[in-house]
Amino acid sequence: MFDWNECSAVERRADKVSGAWVFKGTRVPVGALFENMESGANIHEFIEWFPGVTREQVEAVLEHAQKSLSVGYRQ
Repeated sequence: MFDWNECSAVERRADKVSGAWVFKGTRVPVGALFENMESGANIHEFIEWFPGVTREQVEAVLEHAQKSLSVGYRQ
């Protein structure tokens, strides 16, 4: 599990998508990125399918996930 509190590209509010982590300024859950990528989608497709999400946000989320996994692996 990632600590999304440290990723500036996402937010969590009780009144948005039942409190799920979403891309900041949208109602798109962060989990949707990983689900779509697992199914073979690329960043360009994801951004097309989810208007409002920017490439910068996607890259920040992926970078945060990568760093989180690296830290967890070293522990």
